[in-house]
Amino acid sequence: MQSTARSRRRLSLVIASALWLSACAVPVIPRATLEQQVADTERAFAKTMADRDHAAFTRFLADDTVFFSGPVPLRGKAAVAAGWKRFYEGAQAPFSWRPDKVEVLDSGELALSTGPVFDPDGKPVASFTSVWRQVTPGVWRIVFDKGCNCP
Repeated sequence: MQSTARSRRRLSLVIASALWLSACAVPVIPRATLEQQVADTERAFAKTMADRDHAAFTRFLADDTVFFSGPVPLRGKAAVAAGWKRFYEGAQAPFSWRPDKVEVLDSGELALSTGPVFDPDGKPVASFTSVWRQVTPGVWRIVFDKGCNCP
């Protein structure tokens, strides 16, 4: 009788543990879906330049972001926002960009996007590489950005 009661308790604990673990499990999101999220985020980020919306640009920046925009890296959201403000002045955007390749880690935590940068006439003049971090499901913030004068 005691053995049966003990077996039932063990079985109950095993079932309860299994239910708890299944409730805590993070759903696996296909890498292609994550790559699409990052590509869409990169395009929305680039649209801030076309829209001349510096405040929107700033919302894509991680607090600890680092941009290689000159001889000394800009470190932190405030520094990058201040350093890039000049690109948002004036009626016409000085450049534009778009992603042409996105890769996401299997963990879904980090992603890399690359692509061309265009002058105001649409001529390719450079390229960029950005690293994005997923901060909440489906929300990505840029943590590193570096351009290259190599179209």
